[in-house]
Amino acid sequence: MKSSLTKARIFTFAAFALLMYYFVIPAVLTHDVVELAREGKADQIPAISYKVWNYYQKGQYVSPNTPKEAVGDLKKMIEEDAELSVVSAPIWYVALEAPNYPKEAFPEGIPVYYHFDGFSGDVHEMNTINHFIGMDPMERGAPYLRAVAPYALVLVALLMVYYMLYDSKILDLLMLIPVVLPVVFLGFYAYWLYWFGHHMHDWGAFKIKPFMPTVFGDGKVAQFTTHSYPTTGFWILLAISALSLLAIISKRKARRLAHQEA
Repeated sequence: MKSSLTKARIFTFAAFALLMYYFVIPAVLTHDVVELAREGKADQIPAISYKVWNYYQKGQYVSPNTPKEAVGDLKKMIEEDAELSVVSAPIWYVALEAPNYPKEAFPEGIPVYYHFDGFSGDVHEMNTINHFIGMDPMERGAPYLRAVAPYALVLVALLMVYYMLYDSKILDLLMLIPVVLPVVFLGFYAYWLYWFGHHMHDWGAFKIKPFMPTVFGDGKVAQFTTHSYPTTGFWILLAISALSLLAIISKRKARRLAHQEA
């Protein structure tokens, strides 16, 4: 019984560590950084947010339009009015090949990344294309979801802490939340794309019928080729899901063995 209970705690802690490092810490400690900078309120950004943003921005995509001396330095990027991104782990990758964009700078098209709490990549360039075909800017997508995401992630992390400390069948059920996180994200993402494709406007250079953008794989939007694939954060979510499921199975086994011994 003790062996199974220990395994449950180890699995839960591993899932907790991944969630905290890749999602909770960057999402919470850099919350509203992009919005504050855009609104000219950089003086309201806490000092710790600069440090955390600089740390997590390493290794993430940076637009070729960003001045090289400002890359990875939030203060300099704000001063240069460079495009800022959220720095939690990117979950889904979308690229749009535009005929007029140089292949040298954008070999696979204009890239954007979807996160729990916002976007990264060449969002400004993508919005230009969106406007061209009569589509809303990306910021219109799931504003409330992006706003509450950091708080929701904290609650999931707290759930994992409780699961390590206490034994309850109710907690078994609640632990299904991190198990289904990849499915939850895909559901929101698919609806996100559906909403954009079915809320077209007349301001575009030409009019296209409402459509469902490609959720996974390669597709077409007008004369543009699209690519839509999972990226780093999605594989981390799958790992969190698997570890959480193993934790539930181990804890149920421990409970069953304890009942047999009693």
